[in-house]
Amino acid sequence: MRVTVLGSGSAGNATLVEADSVRILIDAGFSGRDIERRLWAVDVDPATVSALVITHDHGDHTRGMGVLARRFNLPLYLTPRTRIACASMLNGTEDIRMYGSTAPFTLGALEVRPFLTVHDAVDPVAITVRDVESGARLGIATDLGRPTAPVRAELAGCHMLVLEANHDDALLWSGPYPWSVKQRIASSHGHLSNRAAAQLARELFHTGLAHVVLAHLSEHCNHAELAKQSVGASLSRLRYRGSLSVAPQDDPMEPVDVRPLMPEQMVLAL
Repeated sequence: MRVTVLGSGSAGNATLVEADSVRILIDAGFSGRDIERRLWAVDVDPATVSALVITHDHGDHTRGMGVLARRFNLPLYLTPRTRIACASMLNGTEDIRMYGSTAPFTLGALEVRPFLTVHDAVDPVAITVRDVESGARLGIATDLGRPTAPVRAELAGCHMLVLEANHDDALLWSGPYPWSVKQRIASSHGHLSNRAAAQLARELFHTGLAHVVLAHLSEHCNHAELAKQSVGASLSRLRYRGSLSVAPQDDPMEPVDVRPLMPEQMVLAL
């Protein structure tokens, strides 16, 4: 399974997951043209994408979904409530596939497992993706007001995590946002701080965790080094030996092949 974070932040989010001949785009928070540019930048023809899965209705996750679904005849996976919330972005010609917010579904070699999160969207989910053949597991949770027990349970055992580290607490409260926006971001339905992300990463640590990508960083209330320092310090206490990186907003990350990251004993057992 290969994972490419095409970009993540307040201005847009999209992640490509590949296994065998299946390519799934998780969220489409940039314009259709920009997502095409990002895909070509990692040598992926947009016409070869198999499906588009949307986690919730906010614009930084949905901006390009209608254009991409129509242009490339992509099956567009939405929960029923998210479909209603995004009705203005659709014209009725899209190939829409409904999925339940707690019901796993399979797309070729990949099993997608959505689960409910706490966020100020109409029906927000995070997801794990499992390569059925290798057992490699990816967790994507970029919009979390707080990490509930079910969220922790679903993300446990992932070999790679794309995890929100949205803001630094001090920068948020001293930053340029109106007070109401600051309260929303810091609330239990808003976004994870670096401190909260560090705690969650610590709780999700296991010997098979090999790569953590910090995502959805605020443009005004965070810096990559602050997020990395906070989460890195938490993981280092557990003698974490894997990779820790920060997803940029403007360009794709280098693709990550998850199977080679898995502990050798796990791969040999497959």
